Amino acid sequence: MSDAPAMRELLGEDAPTNWGKWGPDDELGCLNYLDAKEVLRGAQHIRSGDVFTLQIQMGRTDGPGDPLWPGREGIKRKNELDESTWDGEGAPAFPGGLHYADDTAHIFLQGSTQYDALGHVWYDGQLWNGYDARSTVDAMQRASVLPIAEKGIVGRGVLIDIARHRGKQWLDKGETFDHTDLEAAAAAQGVTIEPHDILCVRTGFMKYWYELNDKEKFYEGFCEPGLTYSRELVEWFQQREVPNLVTDTIANEVTYDPNSGVALPLHCALMRNLGVTLTEIAWLDDLADACAEDGRWSFLYVAAPLKVVNGTGAPVNPDRDPLRDRG
Repeated sequence: MSDAPAMRELLGEDAPTNWGKWGPDDELGCLNYLDAKEVLRGAQHIRSGDVFTLQIQMGRTDGPGDPLWPGREGIKRKNELDESTWDGEGAPAFPGGLHYADDTAHIFLQGSTQYDALGHVWYDGQLWNGYDARSTVDAMQRASVLPIAEKGIVGRGVLIDIARHRGKQWLDKGETFDHTDLEAAAAAQGVTIEPHDILCVRTGFMKYWYELNDKEKFYEGFCEPGLTYSRELVEWFQQREVPNLVTDTIANEVTYDPNSGVALPLHCALMRNLGVTLTEIAWLDDLADACAEDGRWSFLYVAAPLKVVNGTGAPVNPDRDPLRDRG
């Protein structure tokens, strides 16, 4: 919006920041909170062998295809070798006569369930921890997804089902909530959001994508539901030392702040300033149903994004509690 304030004006000259907290060369931000102690805390929730993988399908051709941020394209997969390769002359020949298939893919690294690099979004010429935005030219030289991928993400996860709390299958376009809503939903679920929890928030918007089955209608007036900016919300994230925010929307937050008109201010306030890692387009519905059935909303969370050198993000297939506590 042309009359929207500049990001610095919205967030403030004294915006909460964690720059320098882990030293001048840090590229992990709040994932530093996830040490061995936090892994063991998460592991305390293991009881059974149920597995919930949270990635959406890539390259889906049925229905609406893959949900994407406007301007991105879904994966383009192509067979390079298959049985037809052996129909003509010059096909590979191996002792014993085996045939095989190979394929290639062209993908947006943020075109599926994915982790953002801490340097993915910035303002005023500086990335997370004060790195120069010119370091993104041609390749993300600082605060790329690689340090996140090499660390891996393991800890106690907690699922807050805002859609279920509001009695809906999914939130409406542009519908907002804040930290007080998260706390209220957690209390209703009987779970506490603790320091260093990996915070998973279900809006139902991925379910809406597949059940609507209409790309044009989905993107009409595109404004996803999600968290909305306030100074108090940012301070809440900082005080609770949240390492990772995981949602079932394409951009983790309401697309346009309803009060200021600014696009994606929480990407700047949480990721760029605090170092909170963002995970988007997660499939949370199956897990949410199981948690509601059991009355348990915390679990071991495990994620390993692809180790893409200089990447602005990377696809991931996280697990919510590979051995989820069914008690």
